[in-house]
Amino acid sequence: MTVAESASVRSPVPPLAARALGVGGSPVRDILAVTARPEVINFAGGLPAPELFDTEGITAAYHAVLAASPARALQYSMTEGEPPLRAALAARTTARGLPTGPDDLLVTTGSQQALSLLATALLEPGDTVLVENPCYLAALQAFGFAGARVLAVPGDDHGVDPEALEELVVRERPKLLYTVPTFQNPTGRTLPAGRRAAVAAIAARRGLWIVEDDPYGELRYEGERVPWIAAHPGAEDRTVLLGSFSKVMAPGLRLGWLRAPGDLRHACAVAKQAADLHTPTVNQLAAARYLADNDLDAHVARVAGVYRERRDAMLAGLPGALPEGSVWNRPEGGMFLWARLPEPYDTTALLPRVLRQNVAYVPGAPFHAGPPDRTTLRLCFVTQTPQEIGDGLRRLGEGLRA
Repeated sequence: MTVAESASVRSPVPPLAARALGVGGSPVRDILAVTARPEVINFAGGLPAPELFDTEGITAAYHAVLAASPARALQYSMTEGEPPLRAALAARTTARGLPTGPDDLLVTTGSQQALSLLATALLEPGDTVLVENPCYLAALQAFGFAGARVLAVPGDDHGVDPEALEELVVRERPKLLYTVPTFQNPTGRTLPAGRRAAVAAIAARRGLWIVEDDPYGELRYEGERVPWIAAHPGAEDRTVLLGSFSKVMAPGLRLGWLRAPGDLRHACAVAKQAADLHTPTVNQLAAARYLADNDLDAHVARVAGVYRERRDAMLAGLPGALPEGSVWNRPEGGMFLWARLPEPYDTTALLPRVLRQNVAYVPGAPFHAGPPDRTTLRLCFVTQTPQEIGDGLRRLGEGLRA
């Protein structure tokens, strides 16, 4: 064979890793790509309302940081996070009933990265992970990429059933339980205080990590705040608490954090060094400056007031939009509402028909680790105005009846 002939022979490149082939993409992201047209009223995304961002305050914080210390703001930073931001986050966490020091925290590039770091630090291929049913979709992806075996814990409209949880822990010997106990994604439900205490006790008694994800907890519209699982006796040395600025400040900052026991936090820091070295310095310093110069709690209260009006608008319009026999919940906060249509409705099959009415939702099936409930759907109520919500629900009703 000549050199020219040899050059023309092409062998296939090595295949992708099995984990890349075995984990699907995000249906939410796929729907958002389809619904980017301005005429579409999009109940599918978990997008905060952009008109409520404190653009003036955030802009001023960036200006101040770049004026005062541009070399530091534009330089590499430490993996654990900028000290002033960690100090501010520790103070906020302590004020909410969980004593925390700056060294207890690791700043992450969004709380989604925290899930990936935890999966890297905790999970071996084949390890068992317990999740809620239904479960936050990107958590299923993160654990799937780690090669975990993911099992759903039975529950009800209030969340995980502690008795069912303990039975699964005894039988399956899982590594961790992942939960969004406050205003859960996708259902909007909140785990009651008694069940949180029971989950903490089971983790202590049976040997289990708890990953408590809390991106929505500050967006409360009614009712009393429920303490974190991490604050309950027995959970101190085995709970990882995740937080984020995405829903209360702005998602484009990509700022999250995890609070974890020392050995696990260190392992996550090592994993982060391999992933991105550190979260962008200028974003961290700007967030710290924003917290120093502004009242974030007052801003969140204003946002929550608007979101409550939008939740109420959706609750008022659902009876005329969904088929007779449908049921839905009334979340006390957060961003999402969960609905179940009567049999034989299939919300995945119905979505193309609804999209033709220029409105979108997320089918409930992808949020299930086990057999899906195809009659369910998730609606995000915070991105649109009450008038737009009413119009969108009218279109939704027309699409479902078509």
